[in-house]
Amino acid sequence: MAIDLRTVSITPLRQTFGHLARRMGADKPASRYMEATMDLQPVENYHYRPTWEPQYEIFDETRTKVTMKDWYALKDPRQYYYGAWTLARGKMQEIAEGDFDLVDELGLAAAYPAAGKEEALKVFLPLRHVAWASNLNKAYVSSYGYGIAISQAACYASMDQLGVAQYTSRLGLAFNDLDALTAAKTAWLEGAEWQEMRRYVEDLMVEKDWFEVLVAQDFALEGLLYPLIFERYNEKLNAAYSPVFSMLTRFQREWFGETTKWLDSILKVTAADNADNKAQLAEWIKHWRERALKAIKPVAVLAFGADADAILDELVQNLNARAAKAGITL
Repeated sequence: MAIDLRTVSITPLRQTFGHLARRMGADKPASRYMEATMDLQPVENYHYRPTWEPQYEIFDETRTKVTMKDWYALKDPRQYYYGAWTLARGKMQEIAEGDFDLVDELGLAAAYPAAGKEEALKVFLPLRHVAWASNLNKAYVSSYGYGIAISQAACYASMDQLGVAQYTSRLGLAFNDLDALTAAKTAWLEGAEWQEMRRYVEDLMVEKDWFEVLVAQDFALEGLLYPLIFERYNEKLNAAYSPVFSMLTRFQREWFGETTKWLDSILKVTAADNADNKAQLAEWIKHWRERALKAIKPVAVLAFGADADAILDELVQNLNARAAKAGITL
């Protein structure tokens, strides 16, 4: 029996979905990110208003003081849709797991000096509660944000914070120290050096403007806290003891570096959209930056002692430079 194999070229009737063709102005191929993001949020024919907030629609632009000509201008430069995000985080998790396995295999945690262990755990471990609060606040941004472009990125960042909290907890467990987790919780609930931080994140849990929550949590607080702890404090521990804590906090450092690019892009596009946005962002950043400084300073003193003020001053200058680069004058 003879089999005749031929190549048949099938020309598609169109290159993409209608709503994407209308947005792009032409029928041309779109990326997976565009297909999974653009114009997917309902904008009309809502069934009912929220019974808990009847002054708003289910999806409502007026839940924030920020206004945008096009909310889908707030695209993610990382091009994260669910598939791309899970692949990226899977790789980060694989590397982090390898670091924890190596530390365990070589007995590096057991060999870590007791003084260094005590010094590090008192600063690092309570941060798992900060990460949990960050998860809740980012989830609020995702729930009430307008447009899939911003809400899906906030959702991924929210889930990332669960990973941060888990890896922070595992850092304590890596030293076979269950008591350290209990002590960290007690410090979070009762320790004087953590109460301003706790007040900050808990106040954000009842803040209504979702964009303000994004600025306060992701830019003002984490923009100071992550460089302070996962860069400067890591450097201090490395110099005094060994690089074990750097190995066990790789996930947090890589996450912050990556997420900063997304957040700065969001602020830049928002500020460029109109003058009112720029003024509002500047007002929020100045307000929450001062509150974040007040919250972080006791922790900085706990970590750095007399050097805390100088380090914080430098970090504030770096944060201001990020705002200026986004077009926001403080």
